[in-house]
Amino acid sequence: MEQHTLSSMHQVIHLLSKVAQRHAPSRMLSFDLVHVFKTMQMMSDNNKISRSIMMQELGLGEGSIKTLVKHLKMHGLVENSNAGMWLTNKGEALYTKLHILIPRETDITKCSVALGKFNHVVLLKSMAHNIKSGIEQRDAAIKAGAVGATTLICKNERLVLPGTDENLMRNDQKIHSLIMEKLSPEQNDVIIIGSSQNKKIAEMAAKSAALYTIEDHEKH
Repeated sequence: MEQHTLSSMHQVIHLLSKVAQRHAPSRMLSFDLVHVFKTMQMMSDNNKISRSIMMQELGLGEGSIKTLVKHLKMHGLVENSNAGMWLTNKGEALYTKLHILIPRETDITKCSVALGKFNHVVLLKSMAHNIKSGIEQRDAAIKAGAVGATTLICKNERLVLPGTDENLMRNDQKIHSLIMEKLSPEQNDVIIIGSSQNKKIAEMAAKSAALYTIEDHEKH
């Protein structure tokens, strides 16, 4: 990952975090950075989305969605009409930078490293240097409602535990092949698997852990 790409993420994360900040004297918000990211992701994938789709996909109530949209518009990231909401040029530019770091995702079944009923896998590009033991990513996923998260590093075309050469997927060749095929990880890429009894929570937890990792990089 080129250094200028990583350095530009500071502004992206900072702005998206501001979208998820409470504006005094308003009440506490029920959404955070991951909801902002998911909203922009849906708009990028579908061009326009409705508030009802947002409620369904984000698991938020009507009042929270109204506030989230208000904050997005306040920062010039979205526009809306009766036909739905869409990203502005500024919103598209910001999301594109984030998409470079989180380009692909997929779902997998239970395996030796992902024990939830639902397991969502996120690819995080060139961030192996920012992974310590993986406990931080697990904690970020648990905070988002998951039962846990597993972090793996792509090393010599294998998926290994952080700080080791242990190929955790050797007994799950089918899942290993699926991840390699769907996500195409390269050397020093990170795989984060969020696990939950709820499919949407598994997805949001994996995204939360990935965003935490990017935020943590920006702090150093």
